[in-house]
Amino acid sequence: VQLQASGGGLVQAGGSQRLSCAASGFTDDDYAIGWFRQAPGKEREFVSAIGWSGGSIVYADSVKGRFTVSRDNAKNTVYLQINSLKLEDSAVYYCAARFYGNGWLEASYAFWGQGTQVTVSS
Repeated sequence: VQLQASGGGLVQAGGSQRLSCAASGFTDDDYAIGWFRQAPGKEREFVSAIGWSGGSIVYADSVKGRFTVSRDNAKNTVYLQINSLKLEDSAVYYCAARFYGNGWLEASYAFWGQGTQVTVSS
């Protein structure tokens, strides 16, 4: 099983970015994907999660209204559209996969990608 996060980069505040999480090695689509992020000197925090069918979507309060998660099971890819970027959104963004448990809990996730850096400049 492998998760590959991509799409990060340097973007100005107020701009947009789309992150992708490509999954491989799963025998079926029955897994949920979560996005987490970690800023320098801070603990990793939950951002968003989406169920295997594209439902059961949840967001952290800090990103509601600005971030949109979606998935394309035909491409085995989950997307995180980030709009109205703020300086505090700068972090390494990780995607992770789970089969059980609560979507906002790190401990629920069995598989993790390597992360992609998003840097927001003023």
